[in-house]
Amino acid sequence: MIRRLCTEMYKADPDGEIGNDDCGQMSAWFVLSALGFYPVDPVSAVYVFGSPLFDRAEVRLGQGRALRVIARGNAPDAPYVQSVRWNGKPWTRNWISHADLAKGGELEFEMGRTPSRFGTAKADRPPSFGRIPA
Repeated sequence: MIRRLCTEMYKADPDGEIGNDDCGQMSAWFVLSALGFYPVDPVSAVYVFGSPLFDRAEVRLGQGRALRVIARGNAPDAPYVQSVRWNGKPWTRNWISHADLAKGGELEFEMGRTPSRFGTAKADRPPSFGRIPA
């Protein structure tokens, strides 16, 4: 659904964004979603994985830190996350904390043409209000 929203609801025209973007929230959501993750709420400081639009992107975080995002097998007909690696290690959760991303590192997605079971275990789901892990 995230890939669909990004590709169908945003375009380079005067009316190219859905909703009211007076403060830039929808633009920020799009940029983050295009990288493969987005904030569900402003309180938990976690990002849920979506579907990256880019095969490779790098965000400079300052103080010599960078976040590299790689999406292997990424294609318009391969929008489904099959697996994730964070700094070279397997990552089972379907979310990641702001604190982790802010340190910099490499977030690697393996993409595929069919839905997978990635991140569907109860322990791998995003935290709820009041249940934010350290």
